[in-house]
Amino acid sequence: MQRVTVSLDEALADEFDGLVAVRGYQNRSEAVRDLMRQAVEARRIEEDSSKLCVGNLSYIYNHHERDLAERLTEAQHAHHDLVVSSMHIHLDHDNCLESVMLKGPTPDVRAFADQVRAERGVRFGNLNLVSVDPGHRHKDHAPHSDHGHSHSHLSPKRG
Repeated sequence: MQRVTVSLDEALADEFDGLVAVRGYQNRSEAVRDLMRQAVEARRIEEDSSKLCVGNLSYIYNHHERDLAERLTEAQHAHHDLVVSSMHIHLDHDNCLESVMLKGPTPDVRAFADQVRAERGVRFGNLNLVSVDPGHRHKDHAPHSDHGHSHSHLSPKRG
């Protein structure tokens, strides 16, 4: 483990200590490591766009918007190779929240998310991506064949 020293002005240090407390970190170091992992992952996702990812696309939309619910459902069916699961929540009389779990090549996942967020009536769309390594194996490196089928493992890349 490496030790890094950072100088902060007092106001920023006080605000950061507040963040540390609110988020339940035991100390500043844990919080800084988390922020660094997030920044490294964001860069990796931006620069390494040919790799695989898992993602969550969440958005709010007005279900009274003409044919919007049908267009959103059709988009998910047209991209069934990316869509793992979706959850639909009725927020009030007019608005719904959908959260769609995605898995696939990063550019394809981004394109699908952009398509959905561009639909008229969709608001507050947010895509959260995590790059994954499709070649991950368990520590013992033994393939999973004891339960009748094979499957690939996707694990978050280490940062």
